[in-house]
Amino acid sequence: MKTKILFVLCLLTGLMFINAGCDKFFHYMPMPKEMPEKMVKAGQAFMQIGWLMPLVGAMEILGGLLLIIPRTKALGAVVLVPLLTGILLANISMAPSGLPIVLVLIAIVLWVIIDNWEKYLPMIRK
Repeated sequence: MKTKILFVLCLLTGLMFINAGCDKFFHYMPMPKEMPEKMVKAGQAFMQIGWLMPLVGAMEILGGLLLIIPRTKALGAVVLVPLLTGILLANISMAPSGLPIVLVLIAIVLWVIIDNWEKYLPMIRK
């Protein structure tokens, strides 16, 4: 049962990241009307750096796809940790209303990391 629940959570989380990554390329999701001014300015600054948003979008898509595939979900979790760190810090400093969603995503990714701990051990063993 735990395996099925984790798979569904990974599927939903992966699809959320794939959707967010695709939006970085195709801009099909409307911007919220009531965004904090700091968040709008940060978004505009990121858009000025031409390579940044495509890179973030590509990593979101890659991390989401890897998280969905059972064999590669441990790698997907590692790919998503830096992205989630940035999302968490942005929400803490500019839009605290988004924190609940971010904290749920972090909890899911941490569950994947803890569940696959043995796959990471060879990287830190001598």
